[in-house]
Amino acid sequence: MNEGQLARAKAFAASHRRGDPLLLPNAWDVASAVAIAGAGAAAIATTSAGVAWSLGVPDGAGLGAERSAAVVARLCAAVDVPVSADIEGGYEDVAETTTAVVRAGAVGVNLEDRSGTGLFAEAAQAERLAAARAAADALGIPVWLNARTDLYLTGTGGLEEARRRSEVYAAAGADSLFVPGLTDPDAIAELAAGPLPVAVMVWAGAPSVAELAAAGAVRISLGSAIAQAAYAVAARATSELLAAGTYDATADGIPYGDLNAALTR
Repeated sequence: MNEGQLARAKAFAASHRRGDPLLLPNAWDVASAVAIAGAGAAAIATTSAGVAWSLGVPDGAGLGAERSAAVVARLCAAVDVPVSADIEGGYEDVAETTTAVVRAGAVGVNLEDRSGTGLFAEAAQAERLAAARAAADALGIPVWLNARTDLYLTGTGGLEEARRRSEVYAAAGADSLFVPGLTDPDAIAELAAGPLPVAVMVWAGAPSVAELAAAGAVRISLGSAIAQAAYAVAARATSELLAAGTYDATADGIPYGDLNAALTR
């Protein structure tokens, strides 16, 4: 057991607080993680979409345990803050994937209940969460297990089913329920009264941190939003260069020397 990783795991777990939620930006490579940590983030999560895009494949294509763990290892070597791993649906084997990313340094795991044809049945997802929990526990690291449900993203269910899944996932060993697509403060407050703390995903136009904190969210993440914005800058700068012959889209970039120095370790 790595004492440094154990300390980061405890700090990461303690940062999930009602009224003062964990603000969790998502990185996809070392440079983005270093920039996020340098901006003051107390922790970082990977975004499977951003990682996939950076490797030239679409999200949901199945990164696999090996590639996911390799990204986590590089991030953990580059930053001193806790890192949580998005392992999508767990790939070929949930336990093996969890073991791989925790050995790579992760102190949190995000496991979703979406399958190729819809959502896993509650009992099946409970078994998968229990496998992830057991794999992390076997390594002696108190990993924060964030049980993601895609009920709202897929439009296949609502608040009542989310409550039911929260109960099932809590019994399986999950530490929080992550409900991307749900940003209504009233609904979040109802769900937060259940057995699991609630994590949410935000984007431009979503309720503010203050509103979501008041609703009871303990974790607020940006998902793929930062990666999307970064790639949008690439597209805008190119369009401006080709159409106008100017370069203003690049004006707010991190100074070369600052980013280069941040990566010198």
